[in-house]
Amino acid sequence: MNKQSFLSIFAASVIIASCGKKDDKSAQAGAAPQVKEYKTLTLQPESATLYSDYPASIQGQQNIEIRPRVEGYIDKIFVDEGAVVKVGQPLFKISAPEYEQQVRTASASIKSAQAEVSAAKLAVNKVRPLVEKGIISKYDLESAQYTYESAMATLAQANAALVNAKTNLGYTTVTSPVNGVVGSIPFRLGSLVSSNTADPLTTVSSIGNVYAYFAINEKKLLDFTESKTPGTTLAQKIQNMPAVSLVLSDGTPYSEKGRVETVNGLINTETGSVTFRARFANPKSVIRSGSSTTVRIPNEVKEALIIPQSATYELQDKIFAVTVGKDGKTKSTNITILDNSAGNYYVVTSGLQAGDQIVLEGVATLKDGTEIKSQNQSSDKVYADLK
Repeated sequence: MNKQSFLSIFAASVIIASCGKKDDKSAQAGAAPQVKEYKTLTLQPESATLYSDYPASIQGQQNIEIRPRVEGYIDKIFVDEGAVVKVGQPLFKISAPEYEQQVRTASASIKSAQAEVSAAKLAVNKVRPLVEKGIISKYDLESAQYTYESAMATLAQANAALVNAKTNLGYTTVTSPVNGVVGSIPFRLGSLVSSNTADPLTTVSSIGNVYAYFAINEKKLLDFTESKTPGTTLAQKIQNMPAVSLVLSDGTPYSEKGRVETVNGLINTETGSVTFRARFANPKSVIRSGSSTTVRIPNEVKEALIIPQSATYELQDKIFAVTVGKDGKTKSTNITILDNSAGNYYVVTSGLQAGDQIVLEGVATLKDGTEIKSQNQSSDKVYADLK
């Protein structure tokens, strides 16, 4: 191959290589960046029920300490801890023989007094005709009548002593004063007890109705006082509050609704909170005194901006949502929300307005100015589980 032919082949190779590089650059320049698609929602006012949850402790409507009225040894225990009892049902038997003896003594005293009454009455009947005939003085009749009245008084005292003795004997059988549930029993058979014993024999809790006690801080109390709940006073607002729910310790809702009845008049200076009391019917004795539960208070909101919690992210104790502008680019917006939520949703009080388009998912990874393709979702679909 001569020199001229070699140069021709080399020049052709250089031209072909250059053309190949230009084609690759043109292909890269012509490939536009890929725009990702995100689900979005155009905000419109919605209505929902919000819930505020407060830890609560349960107490029976009546927690009655059962104490002995007489001194003696526990002879029998008729019930066990946790037993459901009726009013008048025996709980304990106290052995106190002296009270049985008092009944026998009082009964004997009555018989003796009755005999004295009979003798005195007989004397009056014997003296009266003699006085009427003038055989003896009328003072003898008066003396006989006084003796009869004294005998009647003695009989009345004997009857009273018997009643008192029977009452004391009745105290040896300790009965339940209410329908309820028996608490712990710290004493056992043979224990010496009296009315001065420090611990009660047991406690009977009347749980046909139960009280749930829960605390609200001072700020929320002021919010409630200034709320739109009907009423000019706190008592009127409490009376007009909607029915409240109870969530049991296992997370299940209690079947009966309750009502908030009272609020403590004093704010606890240590906790800055005030105690409320709600009453719940307990016909099946499901709830026991001392249980830990949660009181759930509903609050209806109307025409509010509500967004899914999944459409937000937190950064430095602030909550952000991502909006989409008319140019299709994203922007993070700081929002404020109500303290209580509507299930898995937030009620927005500032930062967003009706007509704004927000991104529904993957917001934490979106940077400001990112161009996206909106896949707008219907509000019925987004709020399907909103109650």
